[in-house]
Amino acid sequence: MHIAITGNIGAGKTTLTKLLAKNYKWIAHFDDPDDNPYLDDFYYDMAKWSFNLQIYFLSSRYKLIKEIRESKKNIIQDRTIYEDVYVFASNLHEMGLMQTRDFDNYINLFNLMKDFIEAPDLLIYLRASVPTLVNQIQKRGREYEASISIDYLNRLNEKYENWISGYTEGKLLIVDVDDINFVDNTEDLGEIINQVEASIHGLF
Repeated sequence: MHIAITGNIGAGKTTLTKLLAKNYKWIAHFDDPDDNPYLDDFYYDMAKWSFNLQIYFLSSRYKLIKEIRESKKNIIQDRTIYEDVYVFASNLHEMGLMQTRDFDNYINLFNLMKDFIEAPDLLIYLRASVPTLVNQIQKRGREYEASISIDYLNRLNEKYENWISGYTEGKLLIVDVDDINFVDNTEDLGEIINQVEASIHGLF
């Protein structure tokens, strides 16, 4: 079983990945920014480093998907290859922060890859408003995220909604983060687990 958790910056992906992995005693794979050699540079000069950053994400995510499927183990993944393409790279191109020739090159590479990857058995989308995202980003205090603008988060949210509205690769569960607190409230976490169970076993 392969579950992936997606959502905007600050939506709570890593936290929910940890909680679900603990509950099910499954393996968790995290999107670790400390391992990314381009992220700091990208936040200070997006136009210069956007293509390098997205190629790094694409290759590392593709490698991880192959490892997950070949392992035959139950795994929960923080982030997906799809949002790299349909959310982040697309947004950078539209904002003029990635050149069209680089974006076309990137999309061509992804299109070659996607025939060789399997979608997660369940995709959990954490939907959050910008104020919720800002609050969470400020709480964790990562230096390279301090320069993220409200406009950037808004644009990403729009991209996420457009992508999710047309997602057909597999089962989808949408969790509205504004309305719950799965970190501090065990009942809220329990409700998410119930929805995951129902989704996995095809109850809805």
